[in-house]
Amino acid sequence: MALSEDATSVPRIAPLPQPGASPRRRKRPWIWLSFLMCVLAPIGVAAWYLFEVAADQFASTVGFSVRTEEVASPIELFGGIADVTGGGGGESDILYKFIQSQEMVAAVDAQLGLRALYARPEFDPVFAYDPTGTIEDLVDYWRFMVRVTYDSSTELIEVRTLAFDPQDARAITRAIFEECARLVQDLSAIAQEDTIAFAKAELDRSVERLKRAREAMTGFRSRTQIVDPTADLQGQMGLLSTLEQQLAEALIAADMLREGTRAGDPRITQADLRIQVIEARIQDERGKLGRGGEGDDYATVLSEFERLAVDREFAEQAYTAALAAYDQALAEARRKSRYLAAYIKPTLAEASEFPQKEMLLALVAFFLLSLWGIAVLIYYSIRDRR
Repeated sequence: MALSEDATSVPRIAPLPQPGASPRRRKRPWIWLSFLMCVLAPIGVAAWYLFEVAADQFASTVGFSVRTEEVASPIELFGGIADVTGGGGGESDILYKFIQSQEMVAAVDAQLGLRALYARPEFDPVFAYDPTGTIEDLVDYWRFMVRVTYDSSTELIEVRTLAFDPQDARAITRAIFEECARLVQDLSAIAQEDTIAFAKAELDRSVERLKRAREAMTGFRSRTQIVDPTADLQGQMGLLSTLEQQLAEALIAADMLREGTRAGDPRITQADLRIQVIEARIQDERGKLGRGGEGDDYATVLSEFERLAVDREFAEQAYTAALAAYDQALAEARRKSRYLAAYIKPTLAEASEFPQKEMLLALVAFFLLSLWGIAVLIYYSIRDRR
């Protein structure tokens, strides 16, 4: 009996945990609570807003490009004159920037009242526009509602406009196309005015040059008393040739008289006198070749005349070319050389395609889940380092 009491009085020792046994995991309800508050609840709010509150948006599309006429004018066909206007490169780049500019927004707003059109949904705090905003706010909203696609290789521009009514969307698209067409016309008019002004200035300069060349030629003729030194020289040379021929005949005749008559014959004296007169005349004519008007020699006179003649001929050719270029510039100004061609006319939507609710909801869910997962990983990383 005593032994049994001693045996029962000995305290029991708890067995040691077996190797590899893991402690009982504690429940962490805050993880699921954070998932509910940070992921599921915002997704539900976003889904309620997108499918119940967000106003439908309708799209209208227009596509166009800048075209340049290449029709030759009658002056080009007649004279082979090159086109005086420049190429059409660069207008598409200008239009791409112009569609997104404040000037475009202000013009369409003045024409259609963009603030009222975009503020039409009364219970849409995200996609609707606040009509009390500034022009800068309207430009930012415009860039959100209007998408411009530009292909630099083909120079084709496509504009997609969103609005809360299909008729409004098409009206905005038409206004964009009209403003772009007006800008192209203004740029073409400016280029034509510059071309005409340049051609007119060149024509005026060529007229002045021709007048100076003709006045110089008139002054030369008045000073030298020679209309055409070349023709005058030819006449002088012809006269000398005739006198030399007569001198040769007189010498032959005198020699024949000396051979056939006695010395002292009066005919020999007359023949010698005729020879002396012809020789004197030849000397006088040769002396004229050595001097022109005012004592200049004929070489100097002829050189000056040729220089003036070349200047006058060049001035006449320059005047002819400048006059043809001016007429060509006027012909270009009378026709519309650049215009806007629409390969997609402004469309009218029959169904709402925006906002893309499923895609937006999927993006919201993806980002919320990603942020929540990163936050949980950061928390456990910091806790394990303590």
